[in-house]
Amino acid sequence: MLMSDRHISQHFETLAIHAGNTADPLTGAVVPPIYQVSTYKQDGVGGLRGGYEYSRSANPTRAALEENLAALEGGRRGLAFASGLAAEDCLLRTLLSPGDHVVIPNDAYGGTFRLFAKVVARWGVEWSVADTSDPAAVRAALTPKTRAVWVETPSNPLLGITDIAAVAQVARDAGARLVVDNTFATPYLQQPLALGADVVVHSLTKYMGGHSDVVGGALITGDAELGEELAFHQNAMGAVAGPFDSWLVLRGTKTLSVRMDRHSENATRIADMLTRHARVTSVLYPGLPDHPGHEVAAKQMRAFGGMISFRVEGGEEAAVEVCNRARVFTLGESLGGVESLIEHPGRMTHASAAGSALEVPADLVRLSVGIENVDDLLDDLQQALGK
Repeated sequence: MLMSDRHISQHFETLAIHAGNTADPLTGAVVPPIYQVSTYKQDGVGGLRGGYEYSRSANPTRAALEENLAALEGGRRGLAFASGLAAEDCLLRTLLSPGDHVVIPNDAYGGTFRLFAKVVARWGVEWSVADTSDPAAVRAALTPKTRAVWVETPSNPLLGITDIAAVAQVARDAGARLVVDNTFATPYLQQPLALGADVVVHSLTKYMGGHSDVVGGALITGDAELGEELAFHQNAMGAVAGPFDSWLVLRGTKTLSVRMDRHSENATRIADMLTRHARVTSVLYPGLPDHPGHEVAAKQMRAFGGMISFRVEGGEEAAVEVCNRARVFTLGESLGGVESLIEHPGRMTHASAAGSALEVPADLVRLSVGIENVDDLLDDLQQALGK
């Protein structure tokens, strides 16, 4: 579904509430219904009502979400999937053929790395690793077969920052597409398409849903032709978002701006405390002035988000102990919900990257800072670290 012209001039907070959320024509309900349906009555052979025939191909609840996603990212086409990895898989099969090459970041989500290393590679696609915070390193990693450059910014879990506009130019010069995973930032804090990216990827499970009650993924592009190709593969492969999941994410995006403001405010306070804690050896948060990507992040982001990683003295066992001692922070994988989470990436979310160029430090702890009272969060981390 193409973004309606009526959305173009509206501010983000207004788009989040109204884009795709047209009042139900039958009852006037201000929230789109959950069309929990598999098939649709046709008005004669080929006579489709509103283009709907089968919910893998299109569903009104999913269509509402997809319009909302396109509007929030400033794109022409949004597509919703059963998970973030399902979205990534669809994108890779659309963009690539056996023998093609992709540049991936040296700091990426473990599931993304696993998809490249264990699945796509068996399909005959080559990949190499580059420090995407350095445009020259990306340029050096390109080959004549490179068809895509993959970026996470901020990255997971080391919170690296990539200059999207600079790397977009590098990719464009090589005839490659730039893909940006915008999960950590969300479209409220950062809009990669406006900075030159070709496709934006989201795990809707995270901040977009925002309540740890749904799994989903999305692709958004400003290229109408590419959008059609992605939609073809979405239907052909079938890993679509279900109607109830779509409805939950559509509910979540309405409050995205106010949640991200609170996530960012809380994370800033926590990062400041961690920099002064005797047991913390390093704090990774782009909002800190000494973060190597701080200036770029300040240029391309509205605020710095709710994700923090830090390293502790004492090595791996000390980091695991901190995770186990937390009480307000819940020990768990994933991120982006209203509740605060803590995890050990090396043993949890990024275990699949062990032994590779993407292996994470063993003494690393990752926080997803929620929207609780920040003083409670600070007290919890202090007791977990040992005052």
